[in-house]
Amino acid sequence: MTRGFRFEGLEIWQRAIDLGDKLFDISDFLENRKLFRFAGQLRGAGMSISNNTAEGSGSTPKKGFHQFLNYARRSCYECANIIIVLQRRDYVSVETKQQIFNDLDELSRKISNFQKSLLPTLS
Repeated sequence: MTRGFRFEGLEIWQRAIDLGDKLFDISDFLENRKLFRFAGQLRGAGMSISNNTAEGSGSTPKKGFHQFLNYARRSCYECANIIIVLQRRDYVSVETKQQIFNDLDELSRKISNFQKSLLPTLS
């Protein structure tokens, strides 16, 4: 029987992984256009969301988890900024930008709400 990690059961991590796949697809497209800096930056910021959620879930005390979730949420904003730049340069469509924005906004809100749920039990 394979044991999983705690973070795998978290909805915010699952959504971050799904969003990361979309951001990887955009990064792959950018690399095909030889836009390696954009690709690397977007890929790293996208991975940071799920990575920090996963890493934070192993933190004790819970204050550590709260801080890692803050890093994850900030990475949502970094991704949003990169997507704005990419859309302004016509590397992603307005529709793609809006879809990614919706995903980032929803995930950011869920991370914030999860952080709030940790507050009463921080130790």
